[in-house]
Amino acid sequence: MRTVLRWIRGRLIPATVTAAGVSLVVAGLLTYQAPAVAIAPTEPPVAAALPTPLPTVLPFPSLGPGGEASPSPAADRVATRVVVPALRIDLPVVRPPDDPKHFPYCDVAEFLPQLGQPGFGDTTYLYAHARTGMFLPILEESKRNNGQRMIGMLVQVYTSDDQLFLYEITRVLRHQTTLDAAFAADGERLMLQTSEGPRGTIEKTMLIARPLGSSPADPDAAHPVAHPVACQ
Repeated sequence: MRTVLRWIRGRLIPATVTAAGVSLVVAGLLTYQAPAVAIAPTEPPVAAALPTPLPTVLPFPSLGPGGEASPSPAADRVATRVVVPALRIDLPVVRPPDDPKHFPYCDVAEFLPQLGQPGFGDTTYLYAHARTGMFLPILEESKRNNGQRMIGMLVQVYTSDDQLFLYEITRVLRHQTTLDAAFAADGERLMLQTSEGPRGTIEKTMLIARPLGSSPADPDAAHPVAHPVACQ
């Protein structure tokens, strides 16, 4: 895995210049301006067929000295913040409550506890509503040439043990109706998900990203103040 600084020098900076319940499933994953219905993984999970930059406007993250790799992962590590600079996405990440009737909060992203966390070799699954200030830019961009401009974009995921993980978007999956692709994944990767319509819409858009590297992060950057709001 390449180091963070090497990736930024070799990939991110040139791209910037040239670009000028499963509680989640029970609740219904995420709405476009209004709540959506649930999707549930089929049994057993079957690997989904995977279909085959905009300028960065947010500041680069604060990295530790030399951009060194993170130490052995803390057992209780969880994602705390997700940033997609090119899409102007920057959201705190929270754990959903253990309530089968929970509907995902607004103004934050949530992680799927049944899957993994960054650095453990599994899939990290983050989701948020397709609403203003949340994951709406993912849905909007997915409608343009099937989201091909999102391929190669950087995703930053901060964690509770003050680490920063960098990922590169490699695939855009549209009109997904199950979580098979997430549960069937082999190896470390990140998935971001949002809804494609209002309450009652089953189809979801998912982004798949591969890991690039990790580094210690500024504790303040890794622990944003979350203000989850019950969606109406």
